[in-house]
Amino acid sequence: MRIFKEMLTRGHGWTMSNSNLYPRLVERKLATALEGSPVTLIHGPRQCGKTTLAQVFGTPLGYAYFSLDDDATRSGAMEDPRGFASDLPERAIIDEVQRVPALFPALKLEVDRQRIPGRFLLTGSTQVLLMPQLAESLAGRLQVVRLHPLAQCELARRTPRFLDNLFGTDFTIQRTNRLARDLSERVVAGGYPAALAEPTELRRYNWYRNYLDALIQRDVRSLARIDRADALSRLMALAAERTATLFNASALAAPFALSRPTIKSYVVLLERIFLLDRLWPWHNERARRLLKTPKIHVGDTGLACALAGIDALGLSEERSLRGRFLETFAFQELQRQASGHDAPVSFFHFRNKDGAEVDIVLERGRRQVAGVEVKAGATVTAADFRGLRTLRQAAGDRFAGGVVLYDGEVSISFGDRLYAVPLRQLWQAT
Repeated sequence: MRIFKEMLTRGHGWTMSNSNLYPRLVERKLATALEGSPVTLIHGPRQCGKTTLAQVFGTPLGYAYFSLDDDATRSGAMEDPRGFASDLPERAIIDEVQRVPALFPALKLEVDRQRIPGRFLLTGSTQVLLMPQLAESLAGRLQVVRLHPLAQCELARRTPRFLDNLFGTDFTIQRTNRLARDLSERVVAGGYPAALAEPTELRRYNWYRNYLDALIQRDVRSLARIDRADALSRLMALAAERTATLFNASALAAPFALSRPTIKSYVVLLERIFLLDRLWPWHNERARRLLKTPKIHVGDTGLACALAGIDALGLSEERSLRGRFLETFAFQELQRQASGHDAPVSFFHFRNKDGAEVDIVLERGRRQVAGVEVKAGATVTAADFRGLRTLRQAAGDRFAGGVVLYDGEVSISFGDRLYAVPLRQLWQAT
């Protein structure tokens, strides 16, 4: 596995030998998984770059490529999964593996017969870890790498330092330029490579709308029987307008004449194909009077803006929507950066019954807690740190730092381990 080792030593951005490809933050993690595990799964939403990443890694090593989106390949795998698996070459990429769940036990047999690192590289566009066939068949044989749509730091071709700075409270006082209108354009564009390749905002808008329709027709229907497929599209549009708010099943159910349990089951399905995220509340035995309701975030702001029918100009002018979409945008960027972070990072939100809140709470392992508050304006005052100060008290010695991200020009301290940081520094800090 010499090439894997070379990938690890060369570090982030090795795919940049092809100038049409963006460096992906998970590259080192993927190389490590292939080096040590017989089966590696790259999972994430459709069109986020999984196939490209798998082929870029697999081609130099002679991996054969099979897509279960191909009708003939899928039919053969479904008809005779054991025969399909036994006929695979020594190293194979199997794309969209969730489409043939019966293949998982057959892959297990092949792995046990020839247990070598990097035997199979799988991709999946649903939360396949929730599929019992996979959990039972490949337990102890599988490592998972989560791939998101492109992060802003990947688009900027920069190695991010924000999480290290946040947990190390290492923000220096400095000036930068405001993003202003460029910020709204970034939020509306989102992170899907195919959407970003569209030459006009209208064509990108149409791409996102068609993308959602295709997912509902293909992936959602393969996961569960849906009586009201039209309701899923409308539910996603309503969720987009309510992104970064507390999850309220009754409010989501009201326009559809559907029961709360049905709406909850639909939300779970949309989570399984990475279109929605529920951000659960952070809790601590020292903290009292905490709310226990999760927040809901759409998985990409480009899709959210398309579903809400809002463009960059409209987003700049609509303050209430701008604040919520900007919070989701920052949450997504932090998630995407964390996917390539060495230490595991978990995400929560914080809100107590006295009204103190923090938009995003991050835990690194069980040792460190940090908070990020997102503000759409260009100025910051001490009052904007109320929630972070409450979180600092609740976390005690575990509190590493707190940041208010804002569209301003100056990075500056606001007290013990508290900083105001321009949004640009979220992906441009080096």
